[in-house]
Amino acid sequence: MTFIIPPVLIILFLLITSLKVLNEYERGVIFRLGRVINAKGPGLIILIPVVDRMVRVSLRILTLDVPHQDVITRDNVSVKVNAVVYFRVIDPTKAILEVEDFMFATSQLAQTTLRSVCGGVELDELLSKRDKVNSEIQEILDAHTDPWGIKVSTVELKYIDLPQEMQRAMAKQAEAERERRAKVINAQGEYQAAGKLSEAASIISTHPEALQLRYLQTLREMSAEGKSSTIIPLPLDLFKMLAPLSGRGEAIDKNDESNK
Repeated sequence: MTFIIPPVLIILFLLITSLKVLNEYERGVIFRLGRVINAKGPGLIILIPVVDRMVRVSLRILTLDVPHQDVITRDNVSVKVNAVVYFRVIDPTKAILEVEDFMFATSQLAQTTLRSVCGGVELDELLSKRDKVNSEIQEILDAHTDPWGIKVSTVELKYIDLPQEMQRAMAKQAEAERERRAKVINAQGEYQAAGKLSEAASIISTHPEALQLRYLQTLREMSAEGKSSTIIPLPLDLFKMLAPLSGRGEAIDKNDESNK
């Protein structure tokens, strides 16, 4: 007994296979007998069975993780650098026709560009000017992927792996820099203190009474400390006051000896 498929089932099967639904972020590149018609979507798409073939393309931003790359910087330092690339398809037809696998092609291009750009800068610039390096990589990638209908929006360096010797050298350099800053700040403090002492000496030389007030204040502070023994310094003006008296005493002694 021969089983015959009813024509209704055949028509229903062809109708189901000819209907495609595309999401809002998807486009369908239609090939009719091997020739591209155009990109359709989103929504309901009707294809001619056996004749038409559709390739789905997502228009959302794609994230590409660039693996670690061994890079030798311009100052001959070996580092490992990895990055992340954000891009999206802006022309689905070009993304399908111009390159076999745009995801793989963008990944390979990102790796070579990362090695090229990082190898052309010094280590200090690579560490301190990441934004500049990111922008340069993004511009190069965007220029090369534009014929593929791809827009590279952002490139970010994720991690820079330095050798242990270089890490120790940078730590010593940072420590030396901190010590230098501490010495400079200390020297500036000494300079300012010397200036203030010079101003105080000028005021005291103009107004000797200020020295007496300072002397009394020092005595008060020393007595407030509660020590068992207190050393009281004598001001120099006291010796100046005693000097004329000692001269008069010597003169009187000389006169007495002459009278004898």
